[in-house]
Amino acid sequence: MYEQSYPNKRFKHTISFLKKHISKSESILDLGVENPFSKIMIEHGYAVENTKGEDLDENQSTIINSKADVVTAFEIFEHLLNPYTVLKEIKTNKLVASVPLKLWFSSAYRSKTDTWDRHYHEFEDWQFDWLLEKTGWQIIDSKKWSNPTKKIGIRPILRWFTPRYYIVYAERV
Repeated sequence: MYEQSYPNKRFKHTISFLKKHISKSESILDLGVENPFSKIMIEHGYAVENTKGEDLDENQSTIINSKADVVTAFEIFEHLLNPYTVLKEIKTNKLVASVPLKLWFSSAYRSKTDTWDRHYHEFEDWQFDWLLEKTGWQIIDSKKWSNPTKKIGIRPILRWFTPRYYIVYAERV
């Protein structure tokens, strides 16, 4: 299964955090198109519906009309110009979201071939916390972890010790 493979350490941490806070009886709206992690959630017994690829900066109708018990957003908010609006429009009372943290030794990710696959925001933990607070969410639990690589150099060494991902479980205030 995905949990044991080295490149998917993030998946192992994410599913463990999700299991800690969300019951398998709760339905999930996962922001973003179907992806390897949404399939992992299904393999672990969760009922998951994904958004359909619409530009969430412009169109939040799927979020607004969802009857899901929980919204998950794994590495999606950094791609949005306006995560504030998306967070305000969520109707559920439970949110599990993760973001890549800003690394002082590396610039924000920007694909040279894909105009969508770019990070408009790479948050510091306090910035993401503040965004959640301003949009009506209270953080109940959070966790950070590093993203080591098997490369040689100063930045790969720093990635062993510097947290790269930040995940939160929040409830609507």
